[in-house]
Amino acid sequence: MAADFDPTATPPDPKTRVPLTLERVLLAAAMGAMALITAANVVTRYLSNISLAFTEEYSVALMVVVALVGTALATACGRHIRIGFFVDKMNPGRRRVAEIMGLGLLIICFGLILWYGGRMVWDEYDFEVLSPGLGHPQWLYTVWLPLLAILVIGRALGRIIRLARGEEG
Repeated sequence: MAADFDPTATPPDPKTRVPLTLERVLLAAAMGAMALITAANVVTRYLSNISLAFTEEYSVALMVVVALVGTALATACGRHIRIGFFVDKMNPGRRRVAEIMGLGLLIICFGLILWYGGRMVWDEYDFEVLSPGLGHPQWLYTVWLPLLAILVIGRALGRIIRLARGEEG
């Protein structure tokens, strides 16, 4: 029944050992916090003509969290960015190999983010760097970069394992 095919339909989530609910809850919490912070800033500015400038510091940190958690979720589901023009022309076996190679490159990229982000966090902790707006320890904001890079790497490894077993493709 070709008439029932919907190319815009979202495929079901893969069976993962760690449920994808983890990422969805983190995304919802971070986006909800950003919405509340921004709404409070808008209302305060409208009613009192005073800006809550500190909200920018929290919003930027939450945007990093949303970007990296979203990357982990997209990676686990196989919905990450790829060049489909070439891969779609391949047979299923070659497509699986290309997917695994792409995930390997993703792991290398986020491994570099983990390494250099970890060094940056350590330097900020060691030199007691304070955030420019509120004067909080800067490492409290940047520690999420290497931690969430680990999450992305884990989701990529899980997808590679599922692809190698033939569970997805």
